[in-house]
Amino acid sequence: MRTSERSGLAAVSLAALGVVFGDIGTSPLYAFKGVFGPEHGIPLTPANVYAALSMIFWTVMLIVSLKTVTLMLRFDNRGEGGVLALLSWCVNALRGRPRTTWLVTIVGAFAVSLFYGDAAITPAISVLSALEGLSIAAPALDGLVLPISIGIIVGLFLMQRSGSAAVGALFGPVMLVWFATLAVLGGIAVLSNPAVLAALDPRYAMAFIIGHPELAFIAAGAVFLCVTGAEALYADMGQFGPKPIRLAWFVLVLPALTLNYFGQGALVLADPQAVRNPFYLLAPKGMVLPLVVLATAATVIASQAVITGAFSATQQASRLNFLPRLRVLHSADRTHGQVYIPLVNWLLLVVVLALMLEFRSSASLAAAYGVAVSGNLLLVSILLLVTLPLQSDARLRWLMLPFAVFAASEAAFFAANAVKLWHGGWIPLALAIAVFTVLTTWRRGTEVMRSRKDSGPKAALDGLSIDLSGIQRVPGSAIFFASSRGGCPSSFLHNLKHNGVVHETTIFLTVEFDDVPNVPDDERVQLMRGANGIMRLIVHVGFRENPDIVGILRLAARKGLVCAVDETSYFTSKPTIVSVSRRGPFGWRRSLFGWMVRNSASVADYFKLPANRVIELGTQVAV
Repeated sequence: MRTSERSGLAAVSLAALGVVFGDIGTSPLYAFKGVFGPEHGIPLTPANVYAALSMIFWTVMLIVSLKTVTLMLRFDNRGEGGVLALLSWCVNALRGRPRTTWLVTIVGAFAVSLFYGDAAITPAISVLSALEGLSIAAPALDGLVLPISIGIIVGLFLMQRSGSAAVGALFGPVMLVWFATLAVLGGIAVLSNPAVLAALDPRYAMAFIIGHPELAFIAAGAVFLCVTGAEALYADMGQFGPKPIRLAWFVLVLPALTLNYFGQGALVLADPQAVRNPFYLLAPKGMVLPLVVLATAATVIASQAVITGAFSATQQASRLNFLPRLRVLHSADRTHGQVYIPLVNWLLLVVVLALMLEFRSSASLAAAYGVAVSGNLLLVSILLLVTLPLQSDARLRWLMLPFAVFAASEAAFFAANAVKLWHGGWIPLALAIAVFTVLTTWRRGTEVMRSRKDSGPKAALDGLSIDLSGIQRVPGSAIFFASSRGGCPSSFLHNLKHNGVVHETTIFLTVEFDDVPNVPDDERVQLMRGANGIMRLIVHVGFRENPDIVGILRLAARKGLVCAVDETSYFTSKPTIVSVSRRGPFGWRRSLFGWMVRNSASVADYFKLPANRVIELGTQVAV
């Protein structure tokens, strides 16, 4: 590898540190401490400490190093990762199998829904766990932990509108300092008791599981917190690529986490009282306060990454027809893929604040945290277990074996966390069920609405061959937005019925969101010309892209269709849902769908159309 390539890879790996590893990198703040929390009743004996360290290390190796970093980064959808990208990959791989496609779609939708529970808990538990170090530095400040945490969270969500790129350049260096600090603090403690490294032997974990299955089951719920954030490594693959993520993980992050966890184990073996907060007690007393500041910065970075992930997941869900059009804004200092969705931002803030005020400490929130993450990881494994056996490539089919092992271990972790349902674990599940209901209601509603429209008499009309003889032609260009590439847009038929005219240049524009993250410009537009002078323009957009009329018309001009953006009239239709069937026990879903239709972003806002050139016509759709 040339020097320039090595330096470029190192720079991207540093940037990945600031985005990808924030969540998993801050898990030492609460994971090991949680195993020996008083609510679990696990005796703090040397054998149990060794067993806990062994469980933590091999959980990280199995779920993060092997599953996520080694295997999952190979399942990309044109370079993109994340649950929705994986779902698109599975759907494409299952073409011609409608029942299996339906199953993976449901599983994928619920996995995405669980991510929102994770997105709500991560900022709360991370910031609280960092600031709890204040009670170690100065016990008198213990009462300020919650108010300061709330203030930081509110400030973090308020800054989303203006973007984070201004401070984002610091994320990588700050996390580099954070992981170096983890390694140094843990390494010093390990040097004082090198015997603790014997816990790298998996036999300690196995002996604990076999000899004390009840305690091991309880411990597993806390141990699992060491892999929170593993899903981010896969979700952010499209931004950095697999090589930088693997390099950062194996060269820096994994060694730093291992040293810190084992350092905490060495500390509590020497001083059992340190179990109340072994992370901060690793540091010399005079360094605790600076460590609190550094930990707070790291947890803010972790929170920022998951908030941005929630925006991105929402945008992708909208593109893949799981959500209606939403108001999506770009930050003033726009970076790659950085969007801001006001509705998601404020709903997430309300949920995060409610969690903080209800639980008030990271230890209490830990019960809720594991359910969301373990459920998400388990469903991802199930997606692949359903899809891989049906692949023609034998190498892919062989991957069923490791993913069966992953699914079994994740099912065990989910069961261990599910025990905590009545202690907060129900919250992410309730959030996931609410989000899942919204996702599936919108998808089913649009399918019904489209089938009703396609079965109507107007659907049989061929817009490119409809007889327009005798209809007056008026000067100018008009674009009629159509939901499908067949028939006639209802806005065109309404205009023809009430005004009796057709523009000299009339275009039916259909935007299709493909199950890929990005579409090359040379594949983006298709132009068809009808014998009656009408043209149909089909635009293909990836689920990570934002369509805009300027870019669409620029590409159309290459195919001979020239329209001035500010001199064209844009006709859109706003559907109104009309109930034509008995309400039934699930009638509330029809009401929910109607509410989403009414409150979805208008076509004009979505495509950034010139406000003074838009004509919106209403249509009624029976559902």
